[in-house]
Amino acid sequence: MPLIDEIEEYLYDVRLRWNMPNTIDSRIVIVDVDERSIAAEGHFPWQRDKMAKLVNILFDEYKVRVLAFDMLFAEPEESTALQLIEQLRDWPGVELPFNELEERWRTDRLFADSIVARNVVLGFVFKPFVPEREPAETGVLPIPTLFADQLEGIEIPFYEGAGFTGNHEELQNASEFGAFFSYPRIDDVTRITPLLEAYQGDVYESLGLASARLYLGNPPLQFEFGDEEEFSGLTLERLRLGERSIPVDERIQAYIPFRGPQGSFPYVSATDVLNKRAERANLEDKLVMVGTSSAGLLDLRATPVSDAYVGVEIHANIASGILDQRFMSSPAYSSGIEAVQIAVNLAIMAILIPMLSPILATLLILALAGLNMGLNFYLWNAAQLILPIASILTAVGMMAFLQITYDYFVESRRKQRLGRMFGQYIPAELVEEIDASGEELSLEGENREMSVLFSDVRGFTTISESLEPTELTQLMNEFLTPITRIIHVHRGTIDKYMGDAVMAFWGAPLKDEQHATNALEAALDMVLAMEQVTAHFAEKGWPPIKVGIGISSGPMNVGNMGSEFRMAYTVMGDVVNLGSRLEGQTKNYGANIIIAQETAAMVSGYALRELDLIRVKGKNVPITIYEPLGRSDEIDEQLANEIALYHDALRLYRARAFEQAKGLFESLETENPSALYQLYLERINAFIAQPPQPDWDGVFVATSK
Repeated sequence: MPLIDEIEEYLYDVRLRWNMPNTIDSRIVIVDVDERSIAAEGHFPWQRDKMAKLVNILFDEYKVRVLAFDMLFAEPEESTALQLIEQLRDWPGVELPFNELEERWRTDRLFADSIVARNVVLGFVFKPFVPEREPAETGVLPIPTLFADQLEGIEIPFYEGAGFTGNHEELQNASEFGAFFSYPRIDDVTRITPLLEAYQGDVYESLGLASARLYLGNPPLQFEFGDEEEFSGLTLERLRLGERSIPVDERIQAYIPFRGPQGSFPYVSATDVLNKRAERANLEDKLVMVGTSSAGLLDLRATPVSDAYVGVEIHANIASGILDQRFMSSPAYSSGIEAVQIAVNLAIMAILIPMLSPILATLLILALAGLNMGLNFYLWNAAQLILPIASILTAVGMMAFLQITYDYFVESRRKQRLGRMFGQYIPAELVEEIDASGEELSLEGENREMSVLFSDVRGFTTISESLEPTELTQLMNEFLTPITRIIHVHRGTIDKYMGDAVMAFWGAPLKDEQHATNALEAALDMVLAMEQVTAHFAEKGWPPIKVGIGISSGPMNVGNMGSEFRMAYTVMGDVVNLGSRLEGQTKNYGANIIIAQETAAMVSGYALRELDLIRVKGKNVPITIYEPLGRSDEIDEQLANEIALYHDALRLYRARAFEQAKGLFESLETENPSALYQLYLERINAFIAQPPQPDWDGVFVATSK
């Protein structure tokens, strides 16, 4: 993919810049035809005699070891001096040392003579294509590095030149060495370059390779293959120069081992060499490359290091990399490593992300990206391996995007499902909380520890008979609305409305560890709300509203129950039935709220008055029932004393001390008349008249619901 390729190239450039040695290699020196040299010596290209002078000075005065030209001398030089000498030969009476003058101004020969028997590498150019009306070949080629017959049995897809521009024959014949300094148009940025190219079956080496090889004593060039039986580009691994080797790809390309930014090699101005002003120590026994940094000569290239990098320094970097064995490799098995890394990353994400919260999932994604980059950078430094990283990061990113997108749609569907499942039972706020909790909820039946509440309007039949139908509907809406709101505020689930009665439960669909407390809080607030509703009803001339509330807690079945025609999310069980029975007993005891002993055991911080030990209809085991009178910190001293006195009277009653109990209940009734005190006085009078059986345990058996 082009985008991934671009990211890969960018990350390659980043890694390269971070890991360059950033040192100067003094073994390789660039003699620079710079702006100062052109200003001092004249317009470039210079005459060949000046180039001959430059060569002679470098070898004779500065004792350089190798000299390589990153420039071309394709045409013979036309000397105006020779033309003038020819004309003067024909002039009568002119006697000059014409032969000596001709020798002096045959500049091509002078330049050629300066090259003979010296380690001079002349550069030439391969043409990737030949434009129309342009010759395919100009000048001559040097002796090939490898002849076609030396490559029999070896199948390597070398870059193939369509033509060439070589040096003038006289010059090239004077040199034993020649190398191409052109680059195939591989990319806009020069990161990789072929070290060998072919032309009509023969193979030629690049300027950087040829100059380094000559500097090392001209060792033979050999191919290293990974398969002893197959000699092809697919199995080619390295080029070997004596004891040194260079990792290459199937087309004999190598990554340019940039040493640092431009200026990683000493520069000496050509005019300083011509005038012998350069320091001898800077050039002696060096590999010298002649090139130009002048912007006007257009030898600037885009590289990972700079957008305008001097071309000759690219060749210097290749030569330096050969001398130092500092080449990065991208082996054929890197694609296998890439595939394994992608598979491992995707497997880790597929397994772990669904189990993690969004924050932890994000941290995992960042950790994986960092781990992959860290491993990649480690192998770059430790093993000089170039392994793909963009595709891995892209795979991680795409997997993260797909996972997030999938989770979003799943979450949206989950919210819709929650809304459909529970929106009719509980408030939207609780649906949001259920969604935020991430808890998997189900309508399937299950057994849970919960609390159930029943409320009913006392004397509703009488009330309904006194109102018109429209008034009755309005009245029901106005007292059911605050009751519903209170249940929702206290995290309850409305089970059903049964005329004037309401059934609600706590602990489903969202688990609630405080289900008993929340149910009791809702009941207390409902009693207060009915007082406000009654005051409002009085203004309309409507009768007062008084509710009785029963609460029980314990294990019950909850789920979607019903038939194939109608289903309801509800609760069932003995605990549920008990709650209904307790609500029915509120009018007998004159209590607004009655809670079961299990509920009483689950709440704290409330003033509870024990009402009775009762065996409700349908149950054999008696239970203790309580009346919540409010929060403990809101009970005044008078009520607290009354509750204490009442509990003393209740203990006397159960201890069969009926006369003493009667005295306390009469005192309580005188101070605060109550249906509860009257109930116990009636029982005590009956027991005084006819004492209970010896096995009487104080349990009251309820005969009504």
